[in-house]
Order: sequence, then C-alpha cells, then structure tokens
Amino acid sequence: MAPMDLTVGFDLDMTLIDSRPGIHAAYRALSAETGTYIDADAAVTRLGPPLEEELAHWFPAAGIPAMADRYRELYPAYAIAPTPAMPGAREAVEAVRALGGRAIVVTAKHEPNARLHLEHLGIEPDAVIGRLWAEAKAGALREYGAQVYVGDHVGDVRGARTAGALSVAVPTGPCPEEELRAAGADVVLPDLTALPRWLAAYVAAEPATA
Repeated sequence: MAPMDLTVGFDLDMTLIDSRPGIHAAYRALSAETGTYIDADAAVTRLGPPLEEELAHWFPAAGIPAMADRYRELYPAYAIAPTPAMPGAREAVEAVRALGGRAIVVTAKHEPNARLHLEHLGIEPDAVIGRLWAEAKAGALREYGAQVYVGDHVGDVRGARTAGALSVAVPTGPCPEEELRAAGADVVLPDLTALPRWLAAYVAAEPATA
C-alpha cells in the first residue's frame, strides 16, 4: 500500500473518547429541566446507538425529536469539559499521519458536538462525519476510501464490514471481546495503545499500489 492511500476511520464514543462522564451530566441536566426521570447510570452503559434509541426508554415517541434537539443544545455546556480522551487516542490518530495517511472520525454523535470534543482534547482528524450508525457508516467510509475502521461496538463492526473495510475493534465500550469477534471483527486489540504497532505492521504487509 502506498502511504498516501491509507485512510483509517475511527468511531468516537468509547473509542477515541470516554464520553461517559459528559453524557451522564447531560442526561442529568435534561432530566432536571424536564422533570422526567432518566437513569443516567444505565444510559452510559449503552453508548453507541443513536441518541433517540436511549431517549425512547424515558420519553413517549412523540416527544423524542424535541428531547433529542434539547439534549444536543444542552450538551456543549455539560458534556465537553468532563470528557477525557481514551488511552492512546491521540497517538493512534498521529500514527496514521506518521504513515502518510488520513484519519477520519465517523460517529453516531451530532457532528458539531463531536467536533467540540475533538477540539477540546487536541485530537485533529482530517474529517469528522456525524449522525451515522452501524451499516449507515459504510457510506462515509466508502466516500473517503477507508481501508480500516476502528470501533468499540458491534455496530462499528457491521459498518466496517458493509463498507468492505477491515474491522479493528477495541473492547473499551459496552461490547466485550467475544461479542466483537462473534460480530465479525477482523482484529481485536486490547485498546488504542496497541494500534500504532499493529497499523505499522498492517501497512508493511500490504502490497504497494500504483
């Protein structure tokens, strides 16, 4: 593989960032404002799928669009500052660049809020594409020519496989290693700190392209 041909996609929540503290705070704020009980402790164990799926546990269907909009409005004030990078996140993105490639983030999160997280943490991908989940991520991965997609959820595995990309999984979110492997992950790493070494070996093993 010629280095400039390399494009690696990353999921955001529980892959590049530990969004549990921030999301917990945002749900508590929404609960306080609306007077509707939300079990924020439970909600942060289910990160990955779109926001609307979680809100369906707490609000009637007709109210979910408005509650999703309000959550996203509250989010910057409550969720950005408490959210740290996952171990190895910056180094993983930098490793792609060091090999002459592009790093993109493809996430189910509202894109402006995803960008706020990355800017706050000093993580600088080449592109950020939001509001895509599971198989729907494949469109963005194909558009950018991603050969590899790194994520923590079985939905990320499905997105990678739909796109024809190599699925690299990290069991740092809600899905354990055996579940990721059963979903079809091609590679399971313990966390992102292992990605730079794996990626260098992957690029070295690929035949060069014209």
